[in-house]
Amino acid sequence: QVQLVESGGGLVQPGGSLTLSCAAPATIFSTYTIGWFRQAPGKQREAVAGINSGDSTNYADSVKGRFTISRDNAKNTVYLQMNSLKAEDTAVYYCNAAAWIVDRLDNHWGQGTQVTVSS
Repeated sequence: QVQLVESGGGLVQPGGSLTLSCAAPATIFSTYTIGWFRQAPGKQREAVAGINSGDSTNYADSVKGRFTISRDNAKNTVYLQMNSLKAEDTAVYYCNAAAWIVDRLDNHWGQGTQVTVSS
């Protein structure tokens, strides 16, 4: 079982910043696309940002210009720097690692970390 270890969630005021971390096994980190998803109460899980092994990134429109995803190859860790946080960013954030293995999508999830944006 692949284990993705997330950290960094918490309570922050609107306009504040948080950085989430996702540590992955080396074999996963080097070849899989690592992404962050979030799920707010009563809503579907949605993609937030992703980064592949070639350092190409993508972002949801709702977070462009505010969030930055990056990877530290020495630590096998992906970070999500979240700035200018809004109440609507409140959700459980999940790390995801995914790759196509022949014709099958190999998909792994972290346990989730709560981010609450509130005054």
